[in-house]
Amino acid sequence: MASPSPRTASSPGEGYPAIGDYALIGDCRTAALVSRWGSIDWLCLPHFSGHAVFAALLDRHEGGRFAIAAADGDASVKRRYVGDTNVLETTFECADGVFRVTDFMPVVPAEEAHQRLQPQRELLRLVECTAGEVAVDVYYAPRPDYARVTPRLESRGALGWACPFQNHQLILHSDAALIPDAGRASLHGRLRLRAGDERHFSLTYVQHDMATITPVGQAAHRRLDATLAWWEEWAGHCTYEGPYRAAVVRSLLALKLMTYQLSGAVIAAPTAALPEHIGGVRNWDYRFCWLRDAALTFDAFADMGYAAEGDAFIGWLLHATRLTLPELQVLYDVYGETHLTETELDHLEGYRGSRPVRVGNEASNQLQLDTYGALVGAVHDYLQRGGRLDAGEGHMLVKLGRYVCDNWRRPDQGIWELRDEPRHNTHSKLMCWVTLDRLLALDDAGRLKVPRERFEAEREAIAAAIHEEGFDSGAGTYTGAFGMDYVEAGLLLLAVYGLVDTDDPRMVETCYRIDRELGRDGLVYRHKAGLDGLPPGEGAFIICSFWMVEYLATLGDLEHATANFENLLAVANDLGLMAEEVDPEDGSALGNFPQAYSHVGLIHSAAALERARRKHGETG
Repeated sequence: MASPSPRTASSPGEGYPAIGDYALIGDCRTAALVSRWGSIDWLCLPHFSGHAVFAALLDRHEGGRFAIAAADGDASVKRRYVGDTNVLETTFECADGVFRVTDFMPVVPAEEAHQRLQPQRELLRLVECTAGEVAVDVYYAPRPDYARVTPRLESRGALGWACPFQNHQLILHSDAALIPDAGRASLHGRLRLRAGDERHFSLTYVQHDMATITPVGQAAHRRLDATLAWWEEWAGHCTYEGPYRAAVVRSLLALKLMTYQLSGAVIAAPTAALPEHIGGVRNWDYRFCWLRDAALTFDAFADMGYAAEGDAFIGWLLHATRLTLPELQVLYDVYGETHLTETELDHLEGYRGSRPVRVGNEASNQLQLDTYGALVGAVHDYLQRGGRLDAGEGHMLVKLGRYVCDNWRRPDQGIWELRDEPRHNTHSKLMCWVTLDRLLALDDAGRLKVPRERFEAEREAIAAAIHEEGFDSGAGTYTGAFGMDYVEAGLLLLAVYGLVDTDDPRMVETCYRIDRELGRDGLVYRHKAGLDGLPPGEGAFIICSFWMVEYLATLGDLEHATANFENLLAVANDLGLMAEEVDPEDGSALGNFPQAYSHVGLIHSAAALERARRKHGETG
């Protein structure tokens, strides 16, 4: 089975780097995307779903960026994360010398946050010439509120440059001389460095408070050392010891970067409006937390030894969803906010001309019944691992079960958030079954008291409906929606959640049909083109491809499961980061980046492969 080759890096002159050319840095509150060529093209403040102050990712001309790159246009570039951390090193090899840019956001442990005065957010960039002599170009152009605010830069002398806007303030403090560009609200500089020379750039942010200027020089290196130590210590808790440990640890580090430290919420991705097809219209904002990701994300953390992250996520789930009980919203922001109005930013051209540019997400108003099973399944697994609920939380879960009993017969938009007429999606019915099945299991274990007779009757009714109305006897497969003749990748979860045995002939044939109709060299599309009512054009879904790996591993087909898994590893970028989708033609990343769900899929698939190897007596 041939592996698609990732698209080669775009050069600076091409304007928009490939999506997979980006790295991610962050502090577990917000995150920045750094291009292969040293440009920070995306940063939202004060948190993941705040407004962008750099948005060249979505408009190379007007979006704003903070670039540090070689003046030598022929320089070659190498990059890496330092060990098992989220500290990025980009090395530029020029004709007459070599220099390194170290990018990171200092991580301040919660127990230390109150012990010293510090900015709300800080991004540090350290430049060091390691050989010869080099010329380094610096360009700083903040464009607050997705470039909707006209910025101004004010010199504060030795304290740097301030960019005040509304009740926010950015301050760039550096030991390098920068010159303002007349009339353009930007700074530039050309640094000429010899081996051993260093320059430091500290970008700090504050809202509704006094500005804090952090020292650079050796003080910046102390913050670097502390951040490296924090990440290394965190990564060291991973309990996975299988053959794909490096990929698993990198996925865990990516997930941690997308976890909001103050609440435990895990966002789907740190970006908005990156297209699922270049020039297409599927350009969504993923800087929110989807409930459907809940159980899988919780399990990914908990299975790999991160009980604290799993517990925090469950705590956030139970808190956020109280506001809308007994109905659940599909997605919430990092604080549990439910009003996520979708708007279009017409003044931005979009990534490589992909419009509209959307922020907010209209899916928050859809009926997606699978969210109930996601939440209840996550809480069930949490309690199975020794977690506890108070009486109010227990009553809340029972209310969710009653809601499912009353509403599972309704059509909905389903897991793929279809923006056409609702239908009776088989996956949604499955997750309604999961809701009642897991609540009954908790009742069996004495953890909850549920109306057993009703829950059992409705659970059996859901299962019967899936086996009858969601099954095509002619094709011998389950179908994506009742009475409709198509398959979609979510059907692979029928076995994962236990409604159907993995080796049930109906399930096996469904898998083969999905592979025939939606698969391509181990990559799996979520559904057939045009099913969602939008113009055709999207890549294969990485999470769906991992679902296939997990199913094949559980089925015992280790040869194909392993080949597919390694094929998927090849579509990660050079730093091990994965997008939402991949173009099967060339392996290039599509959609928002990096995507938490994709990394959750990698972790689960690696664990499933390891379990299957042990079951079948393999050690390699």
